Amino acid sequence: MMDVQQTASIQKKAFLSAIVILSVLLVSTGIAVRFIPTGAFDYELINGVETIIPGTFQYTNLNPLPIYRIFTAPFEVLVASGNTLVIAIILFLLIIGGSIKVLKEANIIEHFIYKIILRYYNKRYLLLALITLVFMSVGAFIGVFEEIVPLVPIMIILAKKLGWDTKTGLGMSILAAGFGFSAAITNPFTIGVAQQLSNLPLFSGFFYRMIIFLLIYGILLLFLVRHAKRIATDDVVEAIDFSYQAPHPFALKWTILWLVMMMVSILLSPFVPLLQSYNLILITLYFLIAGIGVALVSFKTKKDGLKMYISGSFGMAPGIALILLATGVKQIIVASNVLDTILYRLSTSLEGSQDGTIIIGAYSFVLIANFFIGSGSAKAFLIMPILNPLLDLSEISRQLGVLAFQLGDGFSNMFYPTNAVLLVSLGLAEMSYTKWFKWTVLLQVLVVLISIGLLLIGLGVGY
Repeated sequence: MMDVQQTASIQKKAFLSAIVILSVLLVSTGIAVRFIPTGAFDYELINGVETIIPGTFQYTNLNPLPIYRIFTAPFEVLVASGNTLVIAIILFLLIIGGSIKVLKEANIIEHFIYKIILRYYNKRYLLLALITLVFMSVGAFIGVFEEIVPLVPIMIILAKKLGWDTKTGLGMSILAAGFGFSAAITNPFTIGVAQQLSNLPLFSGFFYRMIIFLLIYGILLLFLVRHAKRIATDDVVEAIDFSYQAPHPFALKWTILWLVMMMVSILLSPFVPLLQSYNLILITLYFLIAGIGVALVSFKTKKDGLKMYISGSFGMAPGIALILLATGVKQIIVASNVLDTILYRLSTSLEGSQDGTIIIGAYSFVLIANFFIGSGSAKAFLIMPILNPLLDLSEISRQLGVLAFQLGDGFSNMFYPTNAVLLVSLGLAEMSYTKWFKWTVLLQVLVVLISIGLLLIGLGVGY
């Protein structure tokens, strides 16, 4: 059981389970790429980003990747071109781990949760609906996803205090944010980039996406409420400790200041391009400043506070191994020079098909690519230049192609074991990937079927 006094650390059982799954996946990928011929598209720079030129693919017949590089791939990620985000996420986790532990031990998290429970414990399902809506909205409107990780332990503690369990806490936080990221309305990292690459007005097609968002919100909320009611304790008040120790007044005000700064950065990011590029770094900085400030005033000595911070950072260290293994899978495919071959074969397999088959194939294309390429923006630059000519030939609107990309990109982030954010969140929750798979698999299947239905409806109405 996770309570307020536990650290935000990657727990042993969940860690070992994820390590085994990712190691098998890494080796399997290393073997599979040896049977795929190498090939390459020509690329051009668009807004400083390398983008595929359709119709330029050629097989290159390069030598297979040496076997030993299967095992060095997770380390190659740290120096590979374009993987600075991986290093940023690693630093983000180490800093967040220290800050979360300090805030817990200083009773600041307990204080916030106590105030929420005091007001809503007799309306807990309304609170569940509101929290889920907030997390989905920040994913859908702003494209926030990785930044949600620090809040996962807090939501789990809140869920347990309200008589629910770890799954409920994960569901109303990281699962909601992930679903919002895909059922997006103005997500700049997926819709924004994909529409720019498709020469569409920015955030056009808003109304249909709003309907999709509300539909997915309803499905997710029903899923969470049914689960919460099934496992809820009868008397919520008995699960609440009203005798907690109040935090240091300065530490509380200091934390609130930097949390407000974080929210301002997140809310302004769609309108300030610079913030979109550096938001993860800024949020990391806010948590660092908040954590260090609380550590210096909330413990017997400054040395004790800094020790507490460092121990919280080390508690997150195993998460680095998970991130490197997950991104190592993509590194193998890229280093083997077979990624373009896979993209080419998937795209050509759709040529000449019926319109319904093409749009479902485009969705499936993105769904498969998402297993290997986590970044929505990077995936858009790789895939949209391939999809757009195919859609034009079939007289299918590019707007529908963007929707296929959007739906194929995000939901599976909360299912694929190659997604580092999911693995770290599960580690924080002390939950194995196997348990998460069993709990969410039917929900994911339902979302796939609904996504296909929405695309076919869009095709039928000329979206």
